[in-house]
Amino acid sequence: MKTPIIELKGLTKCYRSLRAVDNLDLTVYKGEIFGLLGPNGAGKSTTILMMLGLTEPSSGLATVCGFDATRNPIPVKRKIGYMPDNIGFYNNMTALENLVYIGRLNGIPESEVKERARDMLDEVGLSGAMHKRTATFSRGMKQRLGLADVLIKQPEVIILDEPTLGIDPSGVKDFLALIKQLSRQQGLTVLLSSHHLHQVQQVCDSVGIFVGGKLLAEGNIDTLASNLFASDPFVVEIAVKNEVPPTLETDLLAIDAIKKVTVNGQLLQISGSTGSTPDLVRLLVQKGMDITGVQQRSYGLDEIYERYFETNLNENSSSEKSSGLFQRSFFKKRK
Repeated sequence: MKTPIIELKGLTKCYRSLRAVDNLDLTVYKGEIFGLLGPNGAGKSTTILMMLGLTEPSSGLATVCGFDATRNPIPVKRKIGYMPDNIGFYNNMTALENLVYIGRLNGIPESEVKERARDMLDEVGLSGAMHKRTATFSRGMKQRLGLADVLIKQPEVIILDEPTLGIDPSGVKDFLALIKQLSRQQGLTVLLSSHHLHQVQQVCDSVGIFVGGKLLAEGNIDTLASNLFASDPFVVEIAVKNEVPPTLETDLLAIDAIKKVTVNGQLLQISGSTGSTPDLVRLLVQKGMDITGVQQRSYGLDEIYERYFETNLNENSSSEKSSGLFQRSFFKKRK
């Protein structure tokens, strides 16, 4: 049975007429890596601040590790390791000195704080740089040191707010792999807040799509895809060498599972309710088509995000505005 670690019920935060977080219900389970996905200004950071007991909700409840974050913020802070999007260190101190200082602030006994700091630096791959001043560190190295910072008090939950900002692609890949490894090895519950779809998809077990202060969809990627693409969950693209005859579309639609056929030059995109790739290939060969490639599509977060808002644009005008900005900025970067 899954153990809930983070439980948000009706969580709401208003700043005068602005609802930064609107009636949020969310459960994150022990050992899970949960991605809180949404554009800048969606309310992700405000939600995190309420979970940490750093800002009081207008209504609703945030419970972390069984503690009410508003009424008992100190026990919550002991259980959570939090890394903000812009973490700072004392530049004139080494990585080890910074981490020992943080350890002392967290109440780690003097007899073990240095050893634990060294262990954490080794854990995040910085043992070779522990005696270097942090002023010389790259952004990626500082993020690794930030991860050691949140892990040194041995939390049950770590919250990472936009942890990959400013890191090069290679560094992002390594950092996300490190998070996944630590979660699996130590049973850590991870809440990762980000607006980068592909990064969230790489590392998270489940995601929540968060826009305009509201959680619009939640679940693992397969579940979200099956819900949103229930009418045509199966899509295959088949490239052919010869010209596609006009009658081929009718022949393909005669297969029971096939619902739609799109012909774009020498590329056929075929969608339906169930997988039928062998039948499709067999029919095309019988019709004399010279097949050069077959690829079955698997739906990712970008398709899920785009399709979700295609069906929800009219429900909330603020969601429409935010999602449009998010999609334009995201797809522009991917081109």
